[in-house]
This record gives sequence, C-alpha cells and structure tokens, in this order.
Amino acid sequence: MLDLKTHLKTLTETHAPSGHEGPIRDVVREAWRGLTDRMEYDKLGSLIGIKSATQPLDPPRRVMLAAHMDEIGLMVRDIVDGFIYVHCISGVDARLMLAQPVMVHGRRPLPGVVASVPPHLLPNNARGKYPSFDDLIIDVGLPAAELADLVRLGDLITPDAPLVELNGQRVAGKAMDDRACVAAVTVCLDALKGMHHRWDVYAAATVQEETGLYGAATAAYHIQPDIAIALDVTFAPQPGVDGDDTAEMNGGPAIGIGPNFHPKLVEKIKDTAKKYEIKLQDDILPGASGTDAWAIQVAQEGVPTALLSIPIRNMHSPVETVDLRDIERTGRLLAHFIAGLDGDFLAAIDWDELKSNEG
Repeated sequence: MLDLKTHLKTLTETHAPSGHEGPIRDVVREAWRGLTDRMEYDKLGSLIGIKSATQPLDPPRRVMLAAHMDEIGLMVRDIVDGFIYVHCISGVDARLMLAQPVMVHGRRPLPGVVASVPPHLLPNNARGKYPSFDDLIIDVGLPAAELADLVRLGDLITPDAPLVELNGQRVAGKAMDDRACVAAVTVCLDALKGMHHRWDVYAAATVQEETGLYGAATAAYHIQPDIAIALDVTFAPQPGVDGDDTAEMNGGPAIGIGPNFHPKLVEKIKDTAKKYEIKLQDDILPGASGTDAWAIQVAQEGVPTALLSIPIRNMHSPVETVDLRDIERTGRLLAHFIAGLDGDFLAAIDWDELKSNEG
C-alpha cells in the first residue's frame, strides 16, 4: 500500500530545477515501476509511465495525465572573494530567500546559506527594503581558492528544505509545486491496480514547466492522447491573498473552468466526483491557465483537456504547504474517472457531434 507522506517527502526533498530533472526522474521512475506496464521518455526528458487497459478498446484510446516534476531554482552568475552571486532561473522570490539554507550543485553538492549585507552597514535609504537578487550572496564556508575549484558559473542552486510535518494532515516543504501532483498521479496509478479500465493511461511527469510549459508540449506530441488532464497547484487562502482567487485546503482539488478546458470533459469529471462523493471545487480561469493544460490543449490538432489543481499555501517558497487529503482525493478522482471511460466517450465530446446534435 502506498505510504503517501513518505512518497511525498522523497519527491520534494529531491533537488531538480527546470532543465535538470534527472534526479527526480529517477525517483519517479522507481515509484511508478510497479504501477505501470512500461516506461517511455520524450526527447526533452519527460517521463511517461504507461498502464495498459485491462479491457482494451478497438481502436485503443489514450488518456494523458500530466504533472510537472521540475522546481524553481537559482544559477551561479559570479564568484567573488569566496562568495557566490546568483541569477534566478525560474520563479524564485528574492524576498523569501534571505537566510534560507540552499544546496549548491557544484562538482560535488555543497550546503550553503543565503546572506546579504548586515543591516547595520546599510545606508539609511536601504534599510527596511527587501534585497534584490543582485544583493544576495551564498556562503558555503570554503576558502576562495577551494570554492573556485568546486563551483563554476552556471552551476545550479536549489532550496534545501526538508518536509515539515504540521498539525493534522498538513505538511510543508519545497517543490510541492508540482510534486504534490506527481504524488497524486502515483495515488491514481496505485488505485487503478484494483480497477478495470478500458483506456490506456499515459502518466507524464513533465519537464521545464516553470520555464515555459515545454515538457507538456513535447510529451503531448509524443503520446498523442485522445484526452488529457493536467495537474497543478492553486492558491489556498492565506493573509494577503484575495479569497476570490483561492481554493480551500481539505476541500478537494479545484477543477478549471474556462476557455482552456473542454466543457464536456469538465462535466464528466464533476459527475464522477459527485458519484463517488469526492470533494471538488470550481476554479474559474477566464484566460490562460499558465499550466501544462495550456500547452497540451493546442498540441497536434487540439486535445480535449481539463485541469485539476491542489490548493497550497506559500506558493514558490521553501515552505509550500499542502493537505495530504487533497492529494489523496485528487488521485482517487482520477482513478474513478479513468475507470468510468467507455468506448463512446470521444463521440460524446466530439465538436462535430455536438454541433450536429444542436442542429
């Protein structure tokens, strides 16, 4: 039986920023090895676990599940007098990095801390302001000459944050965006072991979402799915966040509603949630979702796509907070949805068929 908390801990504590997903790909491959029939990779590096239908259709049908496995990170831009200066490579908030532990991925991993000029030495007009990325320095504790031998310009840096167990069913850590959703896909694959399903399942752990949705685009072309469900995170209520743009923690996943998502596919997922009494929330997205769904929808001739989002607090920080029950609900909902797909589903959502029926 899947130990979700342990699985999530392994996923989030693995270091793998956008474009350098090798370590997390190995972790996901090992987790999915016994839950899928075979593995494939696209040429950008996304991992695709394939679970064949237990009662295959003729012709076969493919449902794609997509959750990105990359994380935000930094890059070495300069080394001066034994200190490292950084560039942001994807979505890191400079306000939150000061005093954080990090891992510098040089010729060997080097633990370090993020620092800046002490407040006593700042000019009066700079006190009370957040430092910019240009002001941040990383200290790994090595002499300048030794540091220069171990670290090169362009080396990667990631937050070094362990999973923290909070009260109840909530945990905090880095890279919940989007490894909480990778964990939800694992829950789905685990649940499908005890179910019959007529569609082939293509579970994609995609790369480079944080730098432009690139892995989702290439994986969709590789898989050529009939339908797809992307998984990402969304904002949970917290101070300073507009309540109209949030989904409640322990309220189940949020389902995207808007032009990025096929309305009949959304309707089918909602019906499944209602049938199996799984909590589900609406997420109104009138424009681009900014998720893998945005890239998958327009792949090939177009792919009917939906989006499920898990609520988290403190997005793009080393203390992203999630409720384990929402991950579990998302995985179960996916499994029941897949098990409920039949040979007529594509006709039910076909635009030409819908247009004919309207006529």
